[in-house]
Order: sequence, then structure tokens, then C-alpha cells
Amino acid sequence: MTATSSVLVSSDLIWEIVRSNNAYLVKRKDAGGVQFSRDPLNLTNKSTRKYAGFVNDKAIGVQPAEKGGVKVISKKESAFQKPAKSSTEITHNGGQATRKIYKTVANQTAKTGYRADLREAAVARVSAVRRSQKSPKPTPEPKLRGAKAKKATATSES
Repeated sequence: MTATSSVLVSSDLIWEIVRSNNAYLVKRKDAGGVQFSRDPLNLTNKSTRKYAGFVNDKAIGVQPAEKGGVKVISKKESAFQKPAKSSTEITHNGGQATRKIYKTVANQTAKTGYRADLREAAVARVSAVRRSQKSPKPTPEPKLRGAKAKKATATSES
């Protein structure tokens, strides 16, 4: 247990108590009993101890921001008893290069010694958010092949 975590209860004990029933849990019995999480500090939306942001002392979340931007939320270790001050938000605007955002998120998670194990998941989440914000390409008309193409060119020439 770290010096900044709750003095009364460890994170492991909290997870053992709340893993089968919490506010963020989404259970799907029709899909083989898989369990997901709606926790904003969960990068993969899987209900596991590693990614559960509300249990861990250090957690990172990536959310879409307005105008094509990305908001990176991280948990402060020092303010665990003050929920209003317990998180920091960094917003990257939509005009910023995607690779630059990847680099800053990777640096925030791993190089500063925060949670190096979440670096890959955080970059993948940023990629998914940025991809979802792009408008889809229009589908081109299918080209005519074979006899239909010959018939179309013959009718257009005459």
C-alpha cells in the first residue's frame, strides 16, 4: 500500500468487494457472460483490476472533446480524499497532429513514471477516438466490368 492511498483500505480489497457489482459495471449474459465497464478512467472498457480507474491510485482516461479534440484525464494520487480535485484534464484540440497527441499521451503515461503499463492502451484509445471523429469517405460508384462496360460505352458514343 502506498503512502498516498487510503489508510483504511487497500486497492486490492476494494476491487475484491466491488468487482462483481458496481455503478460502472455492464453485464452481458447473452454474449457469454462478458463484463464491461463504463468507467471514464478505463481505457479498454473491460471490467478488470488493471484498467479499473475508480479502484487504482493512478489511472488515465481518454474521452472525445469538442471540435475533434481529445481530453486526457488522469488521477492525482495526492487528492484521493477530495473527489473534486482528484483529477486533472488536458485537452488536445482537433487541429493538432494525431502523432503529436500520441507522443504526449505516451509521455504522460510512461516517461513520467505514472503508469507505464497503460501506455499502449492509452495510445490505442486516442487513435480510436480520433478515428471516430473523422467523417467517412464517400463511397465511389462501382465501375462497370465486362459486357456491361462495353454496352455503356457503345450507348454513350452513339
